Amino acid sequence: MDVELLALVAKYGYAATFVGTLLEGETSLVVSGVAASRGYLSAPWVVVAGAAGAMVTDNVFFVMGRVFGPALLARFPSVAASVARAHALVDRFPNTAVIGVRFLYGMRTVGPLVIGAGRMTWPRFALLDFIATSTWSLSWIVLGYILGEAVYQLLGGIASIWSGSIVAVAIGGTIAAVVLYFRRRRAAGASGSSKT
Repeated sequence: MDVELLALVAKYGYAATFVGTLLEGETSLVVSGVAASRGYLSAPWVVVAGAAGAMVTDNVFFVMGRVFGPALLARFPSVAASVARAHALVDRFPNTAVIGVRFLYGMRTVGPLVIGAGRMTWPRFALLDFIATSTWSLSWIVLGYILGEAVYQLLGGIASIWSGSIVAVAIGGTIAAVVLYFRRRRAAGASGSSKT
């Protein structure tokens, strides 16, 4: 059973890290760092998977801001002043804005949307976002790696079972989150169509 679990972690750990950073982020990176510390995953590839997932999400929101931003501002004029202030800040400190938004919990969705609705070009955003997501992914993986080592030192051989189990739970949790997300979307779509 333990060998099968380790095989699953080794096979799907990178995909789980990628999907986890599409949906949430830090938890999947810390857990992946723990798995890397025990040798189940390669730490550099986990950093790449985490950064790639975060970049996909950020760039999708940037494009959404570029495409839908003006229409949203026209629909919600009450936020226009706040968005104008945010654009002025991004124009004044573009590097800090893009990199900083990645580290501000709760701003990761809104930040790229607002930046996308502004004047920053996509190539510049993509380059800055690459730096931001790589640094962010590395930071959380290192934390997980250190935690994994600390747990192993404290608990000895039990740590290998613990870290494997935690990665399996993270993979299961990621799959459950995806399934719930699509169920809620389908239910929302069904309730919206029944009202018309």
